[in-house]
Amino acid sequence: QVQLVESGGGLVQAGGSLRLSCAASGRTISSYPVGWFRQAPGKEREFVAAINWSGGRTNYAVSLKGRFTISRDNAKNTVYLQMNSLKPEDTAVYYCAADTLGRGSPNGDEYDYWGQGTQVTVSS
Repeated sequence: QVQLVESGGGLVQAGGSLRLSCAASGRTISSYPVGWFRQAPGKEREFVAAINWSGGRTNYAVSLKGRFTISRDNAKNTVYLQMNSLKPEDTAVYYCAADTLGRGSPNGDEYDYWGQGTQVTVSS
C-alpha cells in the first residue's frame, strides 16, 4: 500500500507562488509516475502535470505549462509542484496520485493511489 499526503496549499494573492509537496509512505514511489490533478467546486477533475519515475520526462496541461513545474526527489519519496504567477482560476483542491502500472498519462482513472488533497485558494 502507498499513502500519499499533500501539503503546501493555502491562500495566496494573484501573482504569487506556492510549492505543493506529495510525500509518500508505506512503500517507495520512486519507480512510479506521479501526477498532480485539481478539482474546483462544481467542476470535473482536471489534469495538471505528471512526471515519470526518474524525473526525466514531464507532461503538463497545455494551459498551465510555463507557470507550473513538477519535480521529484526519490531519495525523499516526494514529488513537488511549483506554481508561479497564480491566478484566481487556479483555485481548487490539488491531489497527487501514483500510477503503479507506469503509464503516467493525463487520465486520472489510470492512477491507483491518491492523496487526500490540499486546498489552494488564489485571491484577486
